[in-house]
Amino acid sequence: MKLSQFKFNLPKEQVALYPHSSERTLTRNDGSTQVFKITRRDEARLMVLHRKSQTIEMYNKEVKGKATEEDYIRFKDVFNYFNEGDTFIFNDTKVFPARLYGTKEKTDAKIEVFLLRELNQEMRLWDVLVEPARKIRIGNKLFFDESGTMVAEVIDNTTSRGRTLRFLYDCPHEEFKRELYALGEAPLPRYIIDNRPKVEGEDFAHADAEDMENFQSVFAAKEGAVTAPGTNIHFSDQMMKMMEIRGLKAAFITLHCGLGNFHDIEVEDLTKHKMDSEEMHIDAKACQTVNDTKREGHHVCAVGASVVKATETAVGTDGLLKEYDGWTNKFIFPPYDFGLADSMLVNFYHPYSTLLMETAAFGGYDLVMEAYDKAVKAGYNFGCFGDALLILND
Repeated sequence: MKLSQFKFNLPKEQVALYPHSSERTLTRNDGSTQVFKITRRDEARLMVLHRKSQTIEMYNKEVKGKATEEDYIRFKDVFNYFNEGDTFIFNDTKVFPARLYGTKEKTDAKIEVFLLRELNQEMRLWDVLVEPARKIRIGNKLFFDESGTMVAEVIDNTTSRGRTLRFLYDCPHEEFKRELYALGEAPLPRYIIDNRPKVEGEDFAHADAEDMENFQSVFAAKEGAVTAPGTNIHFSDQMMKMMEIRGLKAAFITLHCGLGNFHDIEVEDLTKHKMDSEEMHIDAKACQTVNDTKREGHHVCAVGASVVKATETAVGTDGLLKEYDGWTNKFIFPPYDFGLADSMLVNFYHPYSTLLMETAAFGGYDLVMEAYDKAVKAGYNFGCFGDALLILND
């Protein structure tokens, strides 16, 4: 397929800059009221796409006239489409506070440093991105706190914005990581952080104090991601408990989400696009849970595009999941024959996104693009904090 086939008009106001929240009114004893917002990650809208019948479901009931917010299916309703014995596959990667702000020696220029991965523990070497990159050269030093104790030296250029930093911090590794992360903030995608309001006098917009919690799944366990597996962060603690009550099973795999899905595709022919590699791990326990579910004839739902990428990397020719420790740069776009999950739960993504392409491969290009058209017209929110799409094979 061609890149241009994944173009659609997405109004700027429909890109979610914050997680879904609900307004609550508190009435005091004196009769006065106060309206405040409560973040409810599981109350985003959910659209349901039925692949075989080629139908799209948006409402909990028949709607006559203009739909209201109460009419829409909510994310927390997803279990209504599954039965006891079905399995959800989650990504338990954990996001770390990868975005830091430092100052360049002598000039005091404000520099954003985005941590990608640690290259060498003993030498404190990190692969990073810097902004603005034109100001940062080999030999420059960056200071990250007022005391001057957290200092890094640029020792290599890797890409146009990429650098290798050596942190000049003499202490045990765990203490260093703890101090470094204390200076960082939630690595929200650029389409969020660049469109949030800046504090007057600041060069960059900053993540809120709550963002590190909101930009993390409730079951996050294995550190390594620099962006969240967006669909996974919709699940609340209450939903995970409800799964157990309903007899639904959970399998956890790990794919450390990188920034590759945010890169612009520069070729029209999608077969020529190369994805960045991401580290992934699938253990025997996850394989047993998923494979037993398939053998028993139950449904397997992949939660998020990262899970689909991982499971399609590790599925065998027999349709069963295999243990895996390594990396994947799998790029899924139509047409593609899926080998493992029979249902997929994803967010709504941006135009030209590789995540949209994977969704279209799973649900069928025409039906998915019709769903996106309906989502835009109905005011659904897009991006990692946005609304969700469930694709069923019925």
